[in-house]
Amino acid sequence: MPYEGEYAGYSPLRRIVESQRVGQLLSRSRVYNPSNGTSAAPSPSAIPSYTGHVPRFVVAIDGSNLEVPVVNEYPGARVGYCTVASVLIDLELVDQLDEHRPVDPKRFRETEKASTIDAALPGSNVVTRTQESARVSFREELHDLLTTETLDEEDGVPLVQTYEALLSLKPSEHPQSCPYSDSDGCEISFNVPCGCTKCPGCGRPIFSTDALRIHERFNDLGSNGETFAYVRQVWERLVLIDLLRAFERHGWLDRADRVAFFIDGPLAVFGPPAWLSAAISAELKRINAVVRTSTGSDLTIVGIEKTGEFVTHFDELDETEVSGEVLFGPRTYLMLTDSYIKQRIHQSSSPRPYGQDTYFGRKFFYKASKGARIVASIPFLNEAQDTIDSDAVSLYPSFEIVCTLLDRLACSRFPNALTPIVSAHAEASIPLNLGSRVLRQLAQALMVTE
Repeated sequence: MPYEGEYAGYSPLRRIVESQRVGQLLSRSRVYNPSNGTSAAPSPSAIPSYTGHVPRFVVAIDGSNLEVPVVNEYPGARVGYCTVASVLIDLELVDQLDEHRPVDPKRFRETEKASTIDAALPGSNVVTRTQESARVSFREELHDLLTTETLDEEDGVPLVQTYEALLSLKPSEHPQSCPYSDSDGCEISFNVPCGCTKCPGCGRPIFSTDALRIHERFNDLGSNGETFAYVRQVWERLVLIDLLRAFERHGWLDRADRVAFFIDGPLAVFGPPAWLSAAISAELKRINAVVRTSTGSDLTIVGIEKTGEFVTHFDELDETEVSGEVLFGPRTYLMLTDSYIKQRIHQSSSPRPYGQDTYFGRKFFYKASKGARIVASIPFLNEAQDTIDSDAVSLYPSFEIVCTLLDRLACSRFPNALTPIVSAHAEASIPLNLGSRVLRQLAQALMVTE
């Protein structure tokens, strides 16, 4: 590692580029060959014009996380700040305003209603209450976060109720190690139950959120950006499920076809909490069965990816060798299958389906009517839909509705962007400079030695 302010010169960079070892490694790497069974240029399919029912309301969910240093007389002390925003957009009101241009900015803002929830979590060298380490403090604060935060002010049901409903669906075949195994050497493994309990081995406190296993990535000395990113990821998806369960509690599922849910990122859960993916999928299938009985339609849920290998591949795929010519025309799509993903995007020879343990939906490429390239995911809402072997969109009755919404919500402010996701991100994002300064001042002001 270099000293602060020390940078490599040109000679080492040239040595790397000209290195025989680098050349030999690249010569051994696999290069895509169309003869492996997939055509070099797949044929996008056109989506027919849809004139049926489209949801009036859109709920977009996005989150942000930031880690900042604090002063508590211990070196390297940090806290993490996580926030998740949900934005409600009334498309009918947007259409009414659109008929009378130019639109009054104040009235346009009234078409969107935003709500945010946030929390501060201990990072390295920040010990709270009577705990003996930053890791245990993080575990306790994470549990407290879910037990105190509620989205539904009317009935005050905390997020932990939704989380523990998903926890009850977690398979029991793979018990986890005691969270104190590293510090106290407890060697017992068990399935973490709901509520606050005790380890059957060492008798120390166990929190239901320990089942997420995020604490296993906690860094006692150094940055915990990855840890806080996992918290944000879980929180975003819990908000989606909690909103749907609130609909169920209030008897609103017979009106669920009037609302479309957009979430930033793929419909998946990665890392230690990946087991949540299967639990979320099971809960969505259960709720959707009620919705389908009541409305005759499926839930409309869409995951939107802004970066990553799928976005890069779509960009490269759409650009043909002829200047100015593109492969995808307006309102065309490509439903991604397991074989295509493994051959063209994420190299793999595994017999297991791509994303089997992490995804609760499947991806597709869509070129919107105004040219935006969208990498989206739609959920598995029944057992027949739970596949990525077939490219038949007939499995997904809401597919045409989703594509119609993507046409309608494409945003010109940023390339290949959607208005609801832009709005949710604006509410959730923390300005790096201003946010760091404010959070640092706040954390220092509130830091109390107990």
